[in-house]
Amino acid sequence: MAAKNVLITGATSGIGLALLEQYAQRGDKVIACGRDQSKLIALSETAEQLCLFDINNVKEIAAATRHIDTIDILILNAGDCKYIDDAKHFDGKLFSDIIATNLSSMGTLLQFLLPKVAKGGQVVFVSSSATILPFPRSEAYGASKAGMDYLANSLRIDLATESIEVTLVHPGFVKTPLTDKNTFDMPFLISSEQAASRIIKGVEKRKRYLHFPKRLTLLLKLISFLPSPIWQAMLTRKQTT
Repeated sequence: MAAKNVLITGATSGIGLALLEQYAQRGDKVIACGRDQSKLIALSETAEQLCLFDINNVKEIAAATRHIDTIDILILNAGDCKYIDDAKHFDGKLFSDIIATNLSSMGTLLQFLLPKVAKGGQVVFVSSSATILPFPRSEAYGASKAGMDYLANSLRIDLATESIEVTLVHPGFVKTPLTDKNTFDMPFLISSEQAASRIIKGVEKRKRYLHFPKRLTLLLKLISFLPSPIWQAMLTRKQTT
């Protein structure tokens, strides 16, 4: 198979880094994007091209992506996770920051990168299984990812005439620098390498929806079908134990 041009945001750590390494190993040409210059430079031997920008900075995105030619697979992976620790005294600044990073930035990235996606190409949104069922303290993170879900599913309809497929990814708990900060139990935790492998296989098959590990995501889907007072009581009890 001919090598593909794969652009990955958030390529300096976690799932993004694992995707970069596995795509490069396959012989594909990877454009690695990130905001940490030292980490990005360290990838120069693996990536075909480096793009330094903060996904919240429009000018940086415009300048860094100007010389990118054709993209076959666009993977929108960069994001952040912070929690609302005191709902009664709601942190509006934190909420706005997470919405900006995980959702609003998607509009800017699509503005500059989507026109470069080749006919027959693919756009991949790395969302979260947190959108399957509301979780405590996840008002900001969950809302941002739920917005991403709608964006991906709507965009798929409008890109059909361009023969561009959209893949929405719902990972469960994946060991990354972000999840390393979590102080709660993370059932069925998988490695970044396992997550990347599943994403690549799904994208190769041009699947529209990926969710894993299924022993977690299917359980969440099952719980979501229960009457809301039941699953809300389950989550509340879990939070207080």
